[in-house]
Amino acid sequence: MEAVHVRRGDTRARIQEVALELFAENGYERTSLREIAERLGVTKAALYYHFKSKEDIVRSFTEDYFALLDALIAWGQDQPLTAETARELLDRYITIVMESGEVFRFLERNQATVHGTEDGKHRFTQFRPRLKALMEIITGPGAPTRAQIRAAAAIFSISTACMVFMKDTPEAESDPVLPHHLDQAELRAIVLELATDLVNVS
Repeated sequence: MEAVHVRRGDTRARIQEVALELFAENGYERTSLREIAERLGVTKAALYYHFKSKEDIVRSFTEDYFALLDALIAWGQDQPLTAETARELLDRYITIVMESGEVFRFLERNQATVHGTEDGKHRFTQFRPRLKALMEIITGPGAPTRAQIRAAAAIFSISTACMVFMKDTPEAESDPVLPHHLDQAELRAIVLELATDLVNVS
């Protein structure tokens, strides 16, 4: 296979991209750092500069996702507590989920392996305070339990619906039940509408 020429500025991102490709093709367990380096067209030493192991690469997926969430939370906490802020927060969260789809699919397909790692065991523990922060931006602090549950349901519905209906998945393309006319823009609009309805945001 033709080597991928990597520019200095995007080396880390390309390593992650190529690793995901190989994990999907060969399986996580059967993919080596050497194969990742060969696909990239770099030496193992160059790869080690960024990642010392496959586990480091997987950890970087979670770290990057949490960094995006942290930036979203920081943005939301600087905004007024309004329906418009809540709707914009949900819209930006949809963007994060849709752009992270390939990572989510990898984590789903390799649950047994990934959840067995030290990082995998604590992934939801790390997500929980971020979920609470997102909910509070939507509802305000100290909101009634019903409002908190609706906000949590809206956030999780975004993740689930995007993962099931995104058309760049082999599963979605071959599933006879899923609507094959649904494009990304339409999916985004529907998911945002339903998530907004869940939190009673107009």
